[in-house]
Amino acid sequence: MTTTNRFPLAIRGAPPRFQEPVHVGRPNTGDRSAFLARIDAMLDRKWLTNNGPLVQEFEQRIAADLGVRHCVAICNGTIALEIAIRAMGLTGEVIVPSWTFIATAHSLAWQGITPVFADIDPTTHNLSPASVLAAVTPRTTGIIAVHTWGRAADINALADIANEHGLQLMFDAAHAYRCTYQGKRIGSFGACEVLSFHATKVFNTLEGGAVVTNDDTLADTMRLMRNFGFAGYDNVVHHGTNGKMVEASAAMGLTNLEALPSFVEANRIRYEVYRERLADIPGVTLVTYDEHEENNYHYIVASVDEPSRVGRDELIDILHAENILARKYFWPGCHRMKTYADIEPTVSLEHTERVAARNIVLPSGPSLTLDGIHLICDVIAFSCKQGLAQP
Repeated sequence: MTTTNRFPLAIRGAPPRFQEPVHVGRPNTGDRSAFLARIDAMLDRKWLTNNGPLVQEFEQRIAADLGVRHCVAICNGTIALEIAIRAMGLTGEVIVPSWTFIATAHSLAWQGITPVFADIDPTTHNLSPASVLAAVTPRTTGIIAVHTWGRAADINALADIANEHGLQLMFDAAHAYRCTYQGKRIGSFGACEVLSFHATKVFNTLEGGAVVTNDDTLADTMRLMRNFGFAGYDNVVHHGTNGKMVEASAAMGLTNLEALPSFVEANRIRYEVYRERLADIPGVTLVTYDEHEENNYHYIVASVDEPSRVGRDELIDILHAENILARKYFWPGCHRMKTYADIEPTVSLEHTERVAARNIVLPSGPSLTLDGIHLICDVIAFSCKQGLAQP
């Protein structure tokens, strides 16, 4: 991006602060030799997919790590959502937050179920129980809540609503691996919880996902569904699809699970630097993590508001000019994206829209140096304090 007079004088016409782009969600990878040893063994076995030994070990390790009875490994988080939704028998309308990645809504609409968008709590960015309650209709069959940024949704309040109205409750836990709610690791709440192991997550399997649950029947159904409904050779007993995780993904997952504590610690250190540096910048408010809970610190999220002398979109333009590829997740909210806005053009979610207009996600993770974070914060501080230069 070419800088112009719209940008602060300190960076107008100067080379970008970063020679190479700095991204949100740069992939974490564990010990390469351990990963390649697993790949070599996989190639020697010539067992590349179809519930191989690496996938089986991966499922066992994840279930033990989260303290649940079952982990059903899936090829990606979106297919995991779709399989869980179908296995639970959801129909009609299901209440979801608009403030989430579009896959949460698509996984319902793809199966002919209407996602009903509810608002968020403006402080936690999680689904508002009051908004959920107001959205319940006779056609509602379930609630899918999201643990946004890895900070747990209001699980108890949502469970009370689900129980009162006879609804099923599940969680999109794509952000929340190794995070806790009231001291208990996320994974065992609701009927099930869906994990994403996409490359951009704190813990990845190259590409992948899973559903974790304590429900034996639900787990058995999902295992059938991810493999075309086969129960043994030539014996199809359930409708299904191809949702299997491949062995190479499980190899990366096992390797990264061993390295996960180091990823989380690196994230925590970077979060602390950001928290210290952004604290005194006018109009910039960092989303913070509850230190009484276990967090993965993967997302560095801030809002940009008055008295900052630049708006959120202007700040993103400035950062991009410096090769700092900040993002505005999940702008503009699912309910404002064309696919859904064309259906319900009058839907208005006050808190979602306010957060969407001010939210910024900043680069972090082990691949970003602490000096790099200081440079990013220098640009933010200058921009928010000085504003835009005049032509």
